[in-house]
Amino acid sequence: MSITTYHFITAFIQNDSHSFVHSLILGHIRSLIINNHRMKASLRLLIPALLFAVSVQSAKCQTPRIAAKVDSLFAEWNKPGMPGAAVGVVHGGKLVYAKGFGEADVETGAKIGFGTIFHVASVSKQFTAYAIVLLAEQGKLSLDDDIRKHIPEVPDFGKTITIRHLLNHTSGLRDQWNLLAMAGWQLDDVITKQHVMNLVTRQKELNFEPGSAFAYCNTGYTLLAEAASRVTKQPFAYWMERNVFKPLGMKNTQFFDNQEGVVKGRAYSFHRTPGAIGSTMFSKSILSYGNVGATSLFTTVDDLALWINNFRNPQVGSPAIMKQMLERGRLTKGDTLPYASGLIHGKYKSLAYYGHDGADAGFRSSLLYFPKEDYGFIVLSNQAEFNPPKKNLEMADLYLSSFIKEDKPASETPKPATSGNYAFDSTLFRAYAGSYSLDEAPGFVLKFWRDGANYYTQASGQPSAAIFPSSDSTFFLKVVEASVVFHKAKDGKVSRITLKQNGDHPGTRVDTQDSAVIDPAQLAGQYYSPELETIYTISKKGDALKLIHVHHGEVDLKTVGKDKLNAPWWFVQNIDVVRNPSGTITGIKMSNGRVVNLWFKKLPDDFAANGR
Repeated sequence: MSITTYHFITAFIQNDSHSFVHSLILGHIRSLIINNHRMKASLRLLIPALLFAVSVQSAKCQTPRIAAKVDSLFAEWNKPGMPGAAVGVVHGGKLVYAKGFGEADVETGAKIGFGTIFHVASVSKQFTAYAIVLLAEQGKLSLDDDIRKHIPEVPDFGKTITIRHLLNHTSGLRDQWNLLAMAGWQLDDVITKQHVMNLVTRQKELNFEPGSAFAYCNTGYTLLAEAASRVTKQPFAYWMERNVFKPLGMKNTQFFDNQEGVVKGRAYSFHRTPGAIGSTMFSKSILSYGNVGATSLFTTVDDLALWINNFRNPQVGSPAIMKQMLERGRLTKGDTLPYASGLIHGKYKSLAYYGHDGADAGFRSSLLYFPKEDYGFIVLSNQAEFNPPKKNLEMADLYLSSFIKEDKPASETPKPATSGNYAFDSTLFRAYAGSYSLDEAPGFVLKFWRDGANYYTQASGQPSAAIFPSSDSTFFLKVVEASVVFHKAKDGKVSRITLKQNGDHPGTRVDTQDSAVIDPAQLAGQYYSPELETIYTISKKGDALKLIHVHHGEVDLKTVGKDKLNAPWWFVQNIDVVRNPSGTITGIKMSNGRVVNLWFKKLPDDFAANGR
């Protein structure tokens, strides 16, 4: 999967399971108040911290007009009863803008300040990666070590999975959140490291051969944190506090590995209550994670400003640390990825940046740094519908306006309309509707459909998003800078698309326009996964074919081709029916983008007879 695919995924956010998503894929906590004896830092560490704190107040007043414009970007959240965001802008190693908007806890009315503590979801990954690179520099491990050298419980898949593979999301491992959901978990359940490890050790297959492809994988970063813990013989959260956060002066930052921990000054997360108004406008988004590495960092805007300053001038480890951190992943066929070690390389209006976004429960976060211009942007939110990456780029427009040079068109060819007002003949969409798998990432599927006068798409594991016609064959998205072109063959059928986003990414239809029928009598039954120790049931109810799980309920199945079905759950999307040589159905394989071809064996019809 290309990194542009990753950005497409994360733009839909991002429950980091789904978050990708990213939503492009879901939340945590842990005690963070530093005891008084920890304040006895050395003078060498204390003086820079004091100078930095003083610079917050003085620097904030240097650009009042820009600051007022930034205030206006977040004004709609600056009112009672609204969750909101903590916002920061860093330049020259100083926090030149820092402010909070909205409420950290809608239930109590506690306000958000730039020192409010947030769960930052996948922004955590760069800190885990930093720990691994630091340990490699110290000679305690190698980035080319087989992960089984440090965690022998990881199954032997017949192919070596290196630490470098885990850092770059090229391991082929299945994603922990998707596996847990497929096993029947809700992502607001208590989920600990041991729960994740229990699933990892039961896996029999990979999504792909290590190094051959990119697929965002939270499992890899959970394993990286565990490897660091075993190498240092210390709990990962404790080691990070002593060896990274404390030396950098990040006094309100920690990996939260205890879901029952208390954190004073923290924000809680919320989402809009469908159809509600007034005092019931928002509902709690519960976060009960007790696992670290892929997520679960608790931190603040002012601490992240110190972290961005560490990008400029590494204070922990040698100057080579950031060079290694920014080394892009590379596939075995030679392709270079924009994903590095927990950091994503990108460009905005020709300006290079690196950073990461995050989403768990109702927490949304984004951290970007433009190294040449030396500007960093931070948005931490506790509302699920908030879009921190978008707000960070809006702030970049304000602060980097003198650096931005709009690209000139490469030719005189007029651009397609992007107003959404193109006079599109809706009957044309009949040939476009369906599901398409990207050629470079077969498990990543884009679905397209029409609902009344509106058109929608949904990426694997992500919420749906509206699309808008700009020509008879091209649709664009507003949530991300991307468009899709549908290619019609001479016979009038559409079997190919091209996703356009920082390049062209072709895709192939994975359903047929004339759906093949699967005999419900053959398909009906119970299907068991030994890797998840869970059962799904397929049954016919009236005219509908149903997929049923004891924890998730039931949904309609859609037949999309010969022995191929689709389900609307983010954790079960594509189902392939498996038959023996005589044509008897022996099982099914489920896929959802971050899990490919998970095997479910069909159980005998009398499996649960008389409850025995």
